[in-house]
Amino acid sequence: MSEKLIVIGSGPAGLTAALYAARAELNPLLIEGYDAGGQLMLTTEVENYPGFPDAIMGPELMGNFRKQAERFGTRILTTQVTRVDFSSRPLSVWTGGDEYETQAVIVATGASALWLDVPGEEHLRGRGVSACATCDGFFFKGKSLIVVGGGDSAMEEALFLTKFAEHVTIVHRRAEFRASKIMATRVMDNPKIDVIWDTVVDEIVGPDVVTAAQLRNVKTDRVKEVPIDGIFVAIGHRPNTDLFQGRLKLDQKGYIVLRGDGSTHTSVEGVFAAGDVTDHVYRQAVTAAGSGCQAAIDAERWLAHH
Repeated sequence: MSEKLIVIGSGPAGLTAALYAARAELNPLLIEGYDAGGQLMLTTEVENYPGFPDAIMGPELMGNFRKQAERFGTRILTTQVTRVDFSSRPLSVWTGGDEYETQAVIVATGASALWLDVPGEEHLRGRGVSACATCDGFFFKGKSLIVVGGGDSAMEEALFLTKFAEHVTIVHRRAEFRASKIMATRVMDNPKIDVIWDTVVDEIVGPDVVTAAQLRNVKTDRVKEVPIDGIFVAIGHRPNTDLFQGRLKLDQKGYIVLRGDGSTHTSVEGVFAAGDVTDHVYRQAVTAAGSGCQAAIDAERWLAHH
């Protein structure tokens, strides 16, 4: 099967790339993966995406993205890419036993938040459990929150949440932060933030929304239940780039490295990348969509030139 352009991934970056590519009459094939829609599928209300002043549910927003891309001719496969070969032209993409040859590829496989994997966490995601303070902090005005983590991301999340929450408690499994000194100092100097050291979350409690957390001291094994309104997990993100190990240039954290000229070109000619798979700084739907637009325009120009 021969294609002009394949988009891998179906979050805001992938679907925006497909929309722009379809309108440019590139007839894109989008392979959405089994986690269709990306991280917004785990989000309840989205209030910070431009154009929706009354908010919109994450899954509904991604459904709209999908319909718009399909309206202009994007073909969508609900399956997973299992292998790629970018070493020769045409480029090759496999879904199980099916091989697709293509002139260009846009990688938009996103990143996944690292979770605690404790009881209650999965059930309560979007109902008090979050991995994005920028996305969800507004919903916790006047509330008491826990931030789990000890790196710069955890510090940033905690400081941001003090704009809304009455009180923030950082729970960290060690006796000192891994964060930079300046970020740690800002946290320790903030009167709205407390720290519980040498402690992990054993369970998140709540029938329908978060009501408490079971905290365990790793040195004494003593467990206590703390009433809480929400928990923000800030132990890092993992880019979904296992497929591209040895195929594209990745940085030390596994994010795809772009060429450095302001474009979305990767280290391989004809392969472009967009969204959270290249971005460990902003990780917002609107920035992912913007880079998806850029990738489609870059791919269109590259295809025209070649």
